[in-house]
This record gives sequence, C-alpha cells and structure tokens, in this order.
Amino acid sequence: MTTGNAMQKNGRLSVAGFTLIELVVVISIIGLLLSLAAPRYFASIERGKESVQQQNIYSLRDAIDKFFGDNGRYPETLEELVSKRYLRAMPVDPFTQQTDWIAVPPPDETMTGVYDIKSAMNKEEDRDVGKKSP
Repeated sequence: MTTGNAMQKNGRLSVAGFTLIELVVVISIIGLLLSLAAPRYFASIERGKESVQQQNIYSLRDAIDKFFGDNGRYPETLEELVSKRYLRAMPVDPFTQQTDWIAVPPPDETMTGVYDIKSAMNKEEDRDVGKKSP
C-alpha cells in the first residue's frame, strides 16, 4: 500500500519528484536566460527615460516660445509658465525624479528670463560647457 506520492518499486519505497541534478539544470537554465534578458530590459528602461526627458524638454521649450510670442519677453522663472497656464504642471525629469531643470538665460544681454532649459542630470558637466580648458 502506498500513501501520497510514495510508490513501491522493486521492493523499495521511492518518492515521486525531481532529482537534485534536474533541479540544478533547470535553475542554471533560468539563470542563463535571465543573464541574457536583464541587460536588454535595463537598456530599454534607460531609452524610455531618455524619450520621456526629450518630450518634457520639448514641452517646456514650446511653452517658453509661446510665452515669448504672447508677451514679448521670456518668463522670469519656469513656475511662471505654470501660473500663467502655459503648462498644467512642471514636468518631472525622469532621471532626477525632480523638477530641477536648469534655466538658460537669453543670449541677448538686454533681455532677462528663461530662454532655454537643460536637464539637471549632469549639473557639473553643464556648468563646465561654457568654460574653455587651459
């Protein structure tokens, strides 16, 4: 008489199930597949963040241009775009998870305000762009 998963085989009681070798092979195959899929997954996450960032920068630049077209001046701050309803809300930078965009002043020194924006992802690199190396 057998109970549960136990079976009588050649006078010995054996338990139905997987051997240790079978389990190790399956786990190693799963690990191999994950090692191939994970880098592609994380690369697609980065590409998605870059795409969202580009769209947010485009929206901000478009709002700045519309503000300039309507008012003949650039907004003093990015928050002015939200308060004047050129934007519903300040877009979030997907890399920094904040609304910490870097405002670029106009090239014309007689004008003030926000002419363009940059991501705050690489603040140190952005500050060094305009400096000449010795």
